[in-house]
Amino acid sequence: MDTPMHYLRILAALFAVATPAFAQRNATAPDKIRLPDGFKIELLYSVPRDEQGSWVAMCRDDKNRFIVSDQYGGLYRFPVPGPGKPLNPETIEPITYAADAPAKKRGKKQAAVIPKKTKPINSTLPQIGHAQGLCYAFGSLYVVVNSRSSATGSGVFRLLDTNGDDHFDKVVTIKKLEATGGEHGPHAILPSPDGKHLYVVMGNQTQLPADYSHSRPPELWAEDQLLPSLQHFMKGVVAPRGHIAQIDPEGKTWEIIATGFRNQYDAACNREGELFTYDADMEWDLNTPWYRPTRVNHVIAGADYGWRTGSGKFPAHCSDTFGAVVDIGPGSPTGVSFGYGAKFPANYQNALFACDWSYGKLYAVHLKAKGSTYSGRFEEFASAQPLPLTDILINPEDGAMYFTVGGRRVQSGLYRVTYTGKESTAPVPAQRAVEGKELRLRRHALESHLQKDAARAAGKELDHIWRSLGSPDRGIRHAARAALEKQPVENWKERLKPEKNPVIAGAALIALARADGEKSSSSVIDKAIGFDYGNLKDRQQRLDLLRALTLALTRGGMPAQQPRTRLITWLDAIYPAQTPEENRDLSSITAFLEAPSTVRKTMALLRNATGQEEQIAYAINLRFLKDGWTPALRKQYFQWFIRAGSYQGGARFRNYLDDIKKDAAASIPETQKTPALTRIINTVPKDNAPQFTGKPRGFVKMWTMTDLAGLLGAGLEGGRDYKNGRKMFGAGACFVCHRFNNEGGAVGPDLTSVAGRFTPHDLLESIVDPGREISDQYGASIFKLKDGSSLVGRIMNLKENSYWINTDMMTPSTISKVDVKLIESIEPSPVSMMPPGLLATMKQDDILDLLAYLLASGNPEDALFSN
Repeated sequence: MDTPMHYLRILAALFAVATPAFAQRNATAPDKIRLPDGFKIELLYSVPRDEQGSWVAMCRDDKNRFIVSDQYGGLYRFPVPGPGKPLNPETIEPITYAADAPAKKRGKKQAAVIPKKTKPINSTLPQIGHAQGLCYAFGSLYVVVNSRSSATGSGVFRLLDTNGDDHFDKVVTIKKLEATGGEHGPHAILPSPDGKHLYVVMGNQTQLPADYSHSRPPELWAEDQLLPSLQHFMKGVVAPRGHIAQIDPEGKTWEIIATGFRNQYDAACNREGELFTYDADMEWDLNTPWYRPTRVNHVIAGADYGWRTGSGKFPAHCSDTFGAVVDIGPGSPTGVSFGYGAKFPANYQNALFACDWSYGKLYAVHLKAKGSTYSGRFEEFASAQPLPLTDILINPEDGAMYFTVGGRRVQSGLYRVTYTGKESTAPVPAQRAVEGKELRLRRHALESHLQKDAARAAGKELDHIWRSLGSPDRGIRHAARAALEKQPVENWKERLKPEKNPVIAGAALIALARADGEKSSSSVIDKAIGFDYGNLKDRQQRLDLLRALTLALTRGGMPAQQPRTRLITWLDAIYPAQTPEENRDLSSITAFLEAPSTVRKTMALLRNATGQEEQIAYAINLRFLKDGWTPALRKQYFQWFIRAGSYQGGARFRNYLDDIKKDAAASIPETQKTPALTRIINTVPKDNAPQFTGKPRGFVKMWTMTDLAGLLGAGLEGGRDYKNGRKMFGAGACFVCHRFNNEGGAVGPDLTSVAGRFTPHDLLESIVDPGREISDQYGASIFKLKDGSSLVGRIMNLKENSYWINTDMMTPSTISKVDVKLIESIEPSPVSMMPPGLLATMKQDDILDLLAYLLASGNPEDALFSN
């Protein structure tokens, strides 16, 4: 079998002898794009890159014309092509404007919309361009510019036609924004459901404006790291950054709705008026414990979604953040839109469509009310290699979907999708969903306390907030905690002392630590350790207590000797706990406190953990400890780095491991640096297959379905060892590619909800014979080169005329860069990127335990706790 290194040698030779050739001049052909049955796609226009750039944003004006933006250039306007017709290039008009030009002086030299191939004569006026957000609303065009090098700089601008001649003649600066450059700055702008405001979407390289008018999230943001985080991108940047703001049409107000995003590009509102966005992952962090896949977020008022630079991201279980509606996987989120107004079958009319730029996927996300918020499932609606989607909209005039591809100067295009199948496309009634309505209204009532000039809660209102902290609904609990944090601490702090409900107390302790940690940390600690941790059967209650302790320590600092000793004694009785999430928190807290038993207990967890993410979490928390080591334990710790040298992850995975090892080596007292230990520390890891267990596992058998199918009935009925099942998930290298219960890789399907999608037989078959049925979403492509050679993999990134192809899903950082001029064709691969033989080191009972763990109803970690 050809290796990735072999491919790289081939490519190096190709680049060395390549002669000038034509670049790709047309966007991906429609017949190469996969769609559900009954749908038709048209390529309306391949954008001439040298003249009109690469389109990244799109909107529709009040005359049913589209306005688009080149990422590094100007704006263009054109009428929507008729049915079955391509876009006529002669109808495309570059948009410019003559600033404040009086109507009576207007002439050809100051034309605001310039005919094609005509240069603006009034070239001294600054022109709007480099836009990543467009919205036609309130009789004007709103433009969000993301570029420090543009004439205007980054910010939100409004183009007006003051004399009614259909030409923009005035620009109003709504807000200048400080963005550090790159593609994580200000992005989309869209109307709010009340018809009176707009939402502005900004990535994490955008600073909050110094003059923002109000913040619905309590202004208590902090990094909240007990130990220094590892950082390789945006070093030193602190919260808050990525956020969504609400503004009025004139830009007199700038109200922060939610923060803690990484790089959400767009947002959309459903019929209930609820806001959703599609946030980005950090692909460099793949297969680390802090990696978060791209995900759809329900944007609720007052929330912090937990992005922090490097390893400091808040885990999804933290109650002072808000989780995802659904995790998608690796990718580069761009445009989103609900299907309202599309002449599509009903389920697609109600879907949230989400664009992924790097993997060339358009997802249809099907949302379902879940209490006061939502859950979701997604399907791949459209895909191709390449298909760098940038923006999407539904045109209510013709009921069609339109999307653009482009960005980073790659070949751009405009497509139209229509439905020609047999299902009904009758409009779904535009009525608000009844399911979850009462709970949403209760959440909204609590969120009203977050608004500007909201009166202080007292009496029954404060009682209601307090009681709502104990709601079984996460959205209501979140709103109640945020509302409580907006109240003066002295008005509610004393309520904690007699509180016996662990749900209410956990939420209130988190609020107190955040709002008054410097003064009240001892009160938080005393109350938290007053609970009988072992008798709290609900995992979230236990995690909330640990989160409250973490916040009390990050905000209040190291306790005095006596309370520190008391806290260590309480922690020593509960550590280790039952679940990995708890143990990660406990290892961090005990390491911060320098508890005497931390090294011994955490090293035992490190030895027994079979997933690399869990192992890394323990290793990172041990790195600064100087005391508690025996020579044997320290030897085992640094031998782990040798084994971890074969683990795989994103582009900065090795750097993170090196950072942990460097900190750990620097923490060794000089008197304990023996020659034998130094040799282990300096050992260079071999490039072997990953070994996730402390002892190598021997070969058992190359299992087939014939061997195993007869065991699936009675073999899965009760009594299975879920702990061993989780161990096998690591031993079989499943964690490398698959996410399960918020840990693991993300280049393969997320298996958390596999019980609702697969029978035991189907699940086992997909493991034993991964090539039997290959999902389009995770399938590979064959890139045939003009010299007769080929590459097999998936496009993970693009730039101008270069495709970045991952050739081995087990090693996400294995990338081959290929010039598109060297590619003869791109075809689907019939071979799965998932290797066979992953069960070969397992016995029958191990395999059955693995299946039982994956198929456990409810939360698999709760199954562990009850096992």
